[in-house]
Amino acid sequence: MANFLKNLIENDNAELRRTGKLADQVMALEGKYQEMTDEELRAQTTIFKEQLAKGKSLDDIQIEAFAVVREAARRVLGLFPYKVQIQGGFVIHNGDIAEMKTGEGKTLTETMPVYLNALSGKGVHVVTVNDYLATRDSKEMGELYNFLGLTVGLNLNSMNAEQKRAAYACDITYSTNNELGFDYLRDNMVVYKSQMVQRPLYFAVVDEVDSILIDEARTPLIISGQAEKSTALYNRADYFAKGLREDEDYTIDLTAKSIALTDLGVDKAEKIFRLNNLYDVENSALVHHIDQALRANYIMLYDIDYVVDEGEVKIVDPFTGRIMDGRRYSDGLHQAIEAKENVEIQDESKTMATITFQNYFRMYKKLSGMTGTAKTEEEEFREIYNINVVSIPTNRPVIRDDQADLLYPNLKSKFAAVVEEIKQRHAKGQPVLVGTVAVETSEYLSRLLDREGIPHEVLNAKNHFKEAEIVMSAGQRGAVTIATNMAGRGTDIKLGSGVKEVGGLAVIGTERHESRRIDNQLRGRAGRQGDPGASQFYLSLEDDLMRRFGSDRVQAVWERLNLADDSQEGEDMAIQSKMLSRQVESAQKRVEGNNYDTRKSVLEYDEVMREQREVIYGQRLQVINEEESLTPYIKAMIRRTIEREVAFATEADKKKDWKLDGLLDFAHNYLTHPDNLQRSDLENKSAKQLIDYLYNQAVAAYDEKLALLNGPEQALEFEKVIILRVVDSKWTDHIDAMDHLRQGVGLRAYAQTNPLTEYQTEGYERFQEMIAAIEKDVTRYIMKAQIRQNVEREQVNQPVRRVDNGSMPLNQTVKTLKG
Repeated sequence: MANFLKNLIENDNAELRRTGKLADQVMALEGKYQEMTDEELRAQTTIFKEQLAKGKSLDDIQIEAFAVVREAARRVLGLFPYKVQIQGGFVIHNGDIAEMKTGEGKTLTETMPVYLNALSGKGVHVVTVNDYLATRDSKEMGELYNFLGLTVGLNLNSMNAEQKRAAYACDITYSTNNELGFDYLRDNMVVYKSQMVQRPLYFAVVDEVDSILIDEARTPLIISGQAEKSTALYNRADYFAKGLREDEDYTIDLTAKSIALTDLGVDKAEKIFRLNNLYDVENSALVHHIDQALRANYIMLYDIDYVVDEGEVKIVDPFTGRIMDGRRYSDGLHQAIEAKENVEIQDESKTMATITFQNYFRMYKKLSGMTGTAKTEEEEFREIYNINVVSIPTNRPVIRDDQADLLYPNLKSKFAAVVEEIKQRHAKGQPVLVGTVAVETSEYLSRLLDREGIPHEVLNAKNHFKEAEIVMSAGQRGAVTIATNMAGRGTDIKLGSGVKEVGGLAVIGTERHESRRIDNQLRGRAGRQGDPGASQFYLSLEDDLMRRFGSDRVQAVWERLNLADDSQEGEDMAIQSKMLSRQVESAQKRVEGNNYDTRKSVLEYDEVMREQREVIYGQRLQVINEEESLTPYIKAMIRRTIEREVAFATEADKKKDWKLDGLLDFAHNYLTHPDNLQRSDLENKSAKQLIDYLYNQAVAAYDEKLALLNGPEQALEFEKVIILRVVDSKWTDHIDAMDHLRQGVGLRAYAQTNPLTEYQTEGYERFQEMIAAIEKDVTRYIMKAQIRQNVEREQVNQPVRRVDNGSMPLNQTVKTLKG
C-alpha cells in the first residue's frame, strides 16, 4: 500500500511538472495575443483548422490554442485563467481527470481543451449532471466559443429529434449524461439514417466526473415498452407483507440491505395464499411479488429512498438528494412501493434497449473529466475507464479549519448539539451550510431550528427547483442553509460582505455519508479560493453508517467513558478524536468497496450484452446505410436457415428415420406455396442434395418476387423493411429474456456454479438462438410477404418516455408489416 501511494504521488508530481512547463509556454504568449485586435484573435481559429488540414496534430498547436482561448476569455468573460487552470486544461486534453478543489474555476479550465479538440470538427461533448448546469454553461461559455468562431449546441430532454440533430452537429455540445445515453439507444432503434441525431463519439469532457462515472454507474439506462399488468398481485403481496413481524416472520440484514422470510413467515404465506408449497415452480411469480413487497415495506424508506409527489412515487438520488424525474425502480419494486403507499400502480414494462454508463462512455475515442473529489476512486477510474486522476494544486492555499468528528450517544443529543452550534455561529453573523444525508433529516432539523426562531432555507428533493437561488445566497451574512448531499454541486457559494471577518462559511455535516467523496464535497463548499471557513461533522452511534459498519472499538471506547460518568451528563457527552475519524473512514472504505464490487458486477454482466449489442447495432446500421442491394445477405440467411432445418430433420443415422414430413411443413410455411412442393420431391436425396434443392426452389421464388417490384430501389426498401422489423422484434425479446436470465442466475450459486460464468455461457447460447430465429423469420417474411407498392419502414417499438432506473411503461406500438 505504501508503494502504491508513493507511485500515485510520484505520478502526480511528474504530470504536474510536465503540465507546468506547458503552462509556462502558454503564459509566455500572453503579450503576443493581447496585442491582437478582436478580428485577428478570431482569425486564429481558421489558421488552426488550416494547420490541422495540412497534417498537424492537436498536440502541435495546443500551446497557441490555449493562449488564444485564455486571451479571448479575458475579453469576453472578464476571466483570465491562472497557471493551475492551464495545467488542468492540459490534463483534460490528455484524456485524464483534473481534480480541482471547489471554487478553483473548473468551468473556465475546460474551455481550453474543449476549444482545442473542437477544432478537429468531430464534435466535443461537455457532460454535466443536470439540465440547469448544461443550460447555464452553454450560455455563459458559449459566448466565448462563438467569439472564436465555433458553434455551440445544447441538448435537452424537451427537444425533438430535429433540434437534437442540430445540437449534435455543433462543434461543442452541452448535455447531461442521461440524455447522451438515451440518444445513443434511440439512434439504434430508428429505421432511417436521417432519423439519427448523434455523430460518432469523439471526445467527452465530464464535469463532476465522479458523480456521473462512479455514483450513477450502478444504474443502467433502460428504454422500456409496456408489458402485462398485475396490480392485484402487488396489492395482495403488500397486504401480506404489512402483517408480518421482524425476526418472527422475516429477517433483515442491514449491511447487505437484504430481507427474507423465516420458516414461520413461509408458513403464514402458504396459509394466506392457500398453497401447499410456496416455492413450487408455479408460484414463482407470487414469490417474486412477496420479495418485492418485503423490500418496499421494510428496506425502502419514505423521504430517504423516495418521496410521494402528486400521487406519484419518485426516487431520491442517494448521492445528491435530488428527485430523479422519469426514473423508476426495476423488476416490479416501484410497483410494490406504489402498493405500499396506496397510490396508482403503473403498468409493468419490458426492456427494449439498455446500456450502462461505463460502456457508453468507453465508446468515446477520448474521455476526460474534472471534479473536486476523485482521488479516492482513482483505482476504479484507471481499471474501468483507463484514465488517471491528477490533483491540481489550488491557486491559493486552503485555510479552512477542518475539525475532527464529534460522536454522540444518540440522535437526540447529536441534533441538540448541531442546533446549539448553528445558534452560536448565526448569532455572530457567520453563514452556515448544514449537510444532511436524507430528506427526512433535513426536515427534522428544520423543525428544530423553527423552534429556536432561527431563519433558514431548506434545499432538498422537494424544492430542488430553487437550488441555484438558495445556494447563491448561502454565503451571505447570517444565512443558514440546510441541504441534502447535492449542496449546490456545480454552483459556487460566494461570501457576502463582512463574512470573511466572522470566519467565512461554516459547514456542518449531520452524518457521514457512505462515500468519503460526498463528505469531501460538502467540506469543499467552504474555504474556496483561499477564503476562511470551517467544517465539522456530528455523528451518533444511531447513525445508519455507524449501525451498519461502526467499529466495535468505537462502541467499547464509548461504553468505558459512560461507565466512568455516573451523572446524568453522559447523554450529552461527545467523543472528539482523530482516531474516531479514522475508524469512520475505515467503515466508509468498506462501503465504498462494496459499492465498487456492485458497479463492477453490473459492468461484468453488461459486458456480455455489450458484445451482443455491438454486433446487432453494427449490422443494423449496415442495413440502414446499404445503398445498392441486400439480396446477397438475404440469400445467405435463407441458405443457413435451410441448413439448420435439414440438419435437424436428418440427424438420425438411418434415412427411414429422417423427419421429412417436418421438413416439408417447414418448406410449405417458410419457403414456397404447398402446391409447388410434394413429399416425393424430398425423398431419395442426401442431406446436401436436400439443402441445394430447397435453396434453389427458394431463390427462384425470391427472384420472381423481386421482379414484381419497381426496380432496385424499391427492392432494396422491401428488404430493409423485412430485416429491420424482424431484427428489432427479436432483439427486444432477447434483451428482455437476458434481463430475466440475469435476475434468476444468482440462484445458481447454490449449485456451486459461478453465476457470471453461467450468464456468459447461456447468454451466448441465447444470442446464437436469436440469430437463428432472425434468419428464419426473415426467410419466412421474404418468401411469404405479399408485394405491394407502398413499401415503407416503421419502427417496431415507438417509446414516448424514457427510463433509466428500471421499468417505466411506454406507449409501445407494434406495427404491421407493409410490403
